[in-house]
This record gives sequence, C-alpha cells and structure tokens, in this order.
Amino acid sequence: MALWDWTLKAYAGAGVPEACLTLQDQHGQNTSLLLWAVWAEAADTVLLARAADVARRWEALSLTPIRAVRRALKPAFDGIGDRDREGLREDVKAVELRAERVLMESLEALTDGHGGAHALAALEAAAAAWGKPAPAEALAALAAALG
Repeated sequence: MALWDWTLKAYAGAGVPEACLTLQDQHGQNTSLLLWAVWAEAADTVLLARAADVARRWEALSLTPIRAVRRALKPAFDGIGDRDREGLREDVKAVELRAERVLMESLEALTDGHGGAHALAALEAAAAAWGKPAPAEALAALAAALG
C-alpha cells in the first residue's frame, strides 16, 4: 500500500491523531517522518538521516510557515467576517495537507523495500534522526495507537 494511503488509514485510527499532535506540538517531532518510518519499517541510520534532512528542510520551507498562517487565522479578526476568515483558514489547511503529502511522497521515493523494524523501534530511530528528544511514552503511545 502506498505511504499516503497507509497514512490516511492509520490516521483514522483511535488515538493516532492525538499521539501525532502531541509529538508534533509538545515535542517538536515531524509526524510525516515518524509515520513514514513506521510504514517503511526504517532501521537503516543512513536512510533515516537522509529522510530527516529532507523532512527538516521541507518543514522549514513550507510546513512551519503554512501551519503558522493556519493557526493565526483561527481566532476572530476585527474587520474580517468569521465566514471569510474560516473559509481562508480551510484553504490554508488544504495547502498544509498538500505540503505534508508532498513530503510523504518524497520520503516514499527514498524507500527501497521495508527495513524490518517494528513500529516502536522505527519511531525511536526516526526521532533520533530528527535530532529532537521525544519522550519514550509519547513514542510508545503512537506505536500502540498504530497497532
């Protein structure tokens, strides 16, 4: 199954969105990289480092600024109608989702088969490659939610 399709299915699972958002917002992780690592059963440190580099550069260029605009559009804005503001926020949300998909498709293109790592091991390796600490319990929560 293609990574994007797998991700949509996985993200629909109970607890997955919450675990991903905790890792993203509270621990500075790139959830696209984490989900890719589980899908790819990533164990190769060279591949993980390359994927983390792509994710880091793409996040800085597109995901972080787009996400900041989406979040800035959430509260009411004096002089702009809520309907128009929310409509624009939904448009930006769609662009953010597209940027995440571009990243995931790029990560998938780096993958040649599956590395054999179990979900938690892949998450731990991806978090290490990302270079920011993630609590073991937060990674374990995502691994458990993914099944």
